[in-house]
Amino acid sequence: MKRTTFLLLLTLACISGSLKAQYVYDFKRTADNYFMQKDYYSAAQYYTKALGTFTVKPGEYRPYLVEKSTRGKHKKLKDYEQVVYRLAESYRMYHDFGNAQKWYAEASNFDPERFPLVKYWYGVCLRANARTAEDYENARMQLQQFKQSYKGYDEYSSRADIELKNCEFAIAEMKKAPRYDVIKVTGNINQGGANYAPVPVGSNTFYFTSSRPDSALVAKKSNPFINTLYIAKGDNSSFDSNEKLSIPGEKGIEQGVAAISPDGSTLYVTRWSVKDGRKQSSIYMSARQGNSWSEPRVLDANINIAGYSSKEPFVTSDGKYFLFASDRPGGMGKFDIWYCSISNNGMLSAANNMGPAINTKDEEGAPFYDPVKQTLIFSSDGRTGFGGMDFFSSKGAFGGWTVPQNMGYPLNSAKDDLYYAALQPKNALQKGYISSDRESVCCLEIYAVKRRAKMAGGLVLDCETGKPLEGTKISLLDSTQRNVLETQITNAAGEYTFELEMNRKYKIVLEKNNYFSKNFAFNSETLSMVDSMMNPSVCLKRFELNKPIVINDIFYDYNKSTLRPESKKILDTLYFLLLDNPKMEIELSAHTDSKGTDAYNLKLSNERAKSCVDYLISKGIDRHRLISKGYGKTRPIAPNTLPNGKDNPDGRQKNRRTEFKVLRN
Repeated sequence: MKRTTFLLLLTLACISGSLKAQYVYDFKRTADNYFMQKDYYSAAQYYTKALGTFTVKPGEYRPYLVEKSTRGKHKKLKDYEQVVYRLAESYRMYHDFGNAQKWYAEASNFDPERFPLVKYWYGVCLRANARTAEDYENARMQLQQFKQSYKGYDEYSSRADIELKNCEFAIAEMKKAPRYDVIKVTGNINQGGANYAPVPVGSNTFYFTSSRPDSALVAKKSNPFINTLYIAKGDNSSFDSNEKLSIPGEKGIEQGVAAISPDGSTLYVTRWSVKDGRKQSSIYMSARQGNSWSEPRVLDANINIAGYSSKEPFVTSDGKYFLFASDRPGGMGKFDIWYCSISNNGMLSAANNMGPAINTKDEEGAPFYDPVKQTLIFSSDGRTGFGGMDFFSSKGAFGGWTVPQNMGYPLNSAKDDLYYAALQPKNALQKGYISSDRESVCCLEIYAVKRRAKMAGGLVLDCETGKPLEGTKISLLDSTQRNVLETQITNAAGEYTFELEMNRKYKIVLEKNNYFSKNFAFNSETLSMVDSMMNPSVCLKRFELNKPIVINDIFYDYNKSTLRPESKKILDTLYFLLLDNPKMEIELSAHTDSKGTDAYNLKLSNERAKSCVDYLISKGIDRHRLISKGYGKTRPIAPNTLPNGKDNPDGRQKNRRTEFKVLRN
């Protein structure tokens, strides 16, 4: 009886152990199946369950255990390594970089030959989760270790170089003063699912795209997370939304990321579906019908090409251009930004690629253009930045563009930042909204942004009259890139004011017909310390072509053409004047009094004029802009003698002069 009972218990124990082993095996096998099917969320859940079956605990792993273990334990530890690594991969593939970082950190102890990409992805996750310069430094260290140990020369080695540049850029940028204030919008707008791509349609209303759960679909036990357009109402950084936009939908199709025409009569909307893991999108157009919108109709081949995707429409506030993103043929790679002109009757021209100045071989999208400031804002992951999609800006007018500049921290983060929307078209770059997943595990959320503006300006006067100088052209230049950022014309009060980016070096050029131009630079350190750089006393001096202007206090050695040191300092003012007026050509002349022969005075004045020109050439002025001329005693401006025939020292002093006149400007 005891023997029978013992055998029965032994049999049950074996069956129980077998079932437990089978159950444990199913966790990993099920996770592997989900992983192969690219259902990374489900894979992560089952890999987590599988981890609970191992005696090795996270943080207690030691590589030497593998070497000293038995064959069975060796296999068990190898299974543990694979589960940890695939758990990290699963979290990363559905963009949960926080959990992915944790498990890549564990996997960084594993055999690098078996898991050669661990340190690369660990570094990427550290970068994706970075909030401080120190976080970026930790990511940089892991990426450097990956570069040192990785033997391949492929996409990962080249991407590691890009990631390292991103980290170095971010470390430097985060030491600078913030250029924007960024606040997550409150209210219920960011609750549930993804909420992104706001489209302002009034002072306190905007449309936006959301995948928040639909209660009707929940009741039908269908997928409730369907993207569509909603209406939000509120003010500044607080908005609530409880209403879908009244626009017909299509079963199995998601819609959102919209744009509206300046007159509010036409809505452009992106519609898409996902099949076999591939997202296919097209842009549609809908007409306003009272408080609702008509059935959207797909745009023609100017915008949508069969087999390719078009998305993220934008209409400029002046109604002249339509911008969008597409992977259609003829681009630089992946998704590019394209544009069409809009005719008076609303027809769209054939699409034009923005070209290599804007697009890269990687992703570009979410375009925004301010026609007032002639500034393009877009998102890209193909340029050095903070990681993910970053905001970049470029100046231009659909014919040529300046080199795009990263818009800095905190507008950009380590994650995806896109869909800039202006609060007011007249001052589009001052306030607006962006979409970012910087504080979310999964989804984009809406943030309010306000530019921390610096001001530069003042008053332009006539040097002789002291009165305001209306009609002066003021150009703001980036003194590093040397490109014109903005121009203004002074009003009747002679005033000008520019909004400036922080931490940049600028130059201002003042120009007016028949006036000598001036320019002056702003020091970037000064800009960081004050809110404004105002110069209320800038004056411009008037001139007339071919009218001589006396240069006072130019002295020479007696009866010689040698310039005295103090004379060179005076000539330096003419040198700077010529630098400020780079197209100006002048005649520089010297004159004598009446003492001496005509021939002697003519020779001496020629030599003196040439000495002045030679000095300016030695300073770097192009010789073709300068003509030297000696007039001797032929052009007095005061009597050399008094009416009684006696000598007139004051008159002779005035006649011994140096002049210049503008020949061409």
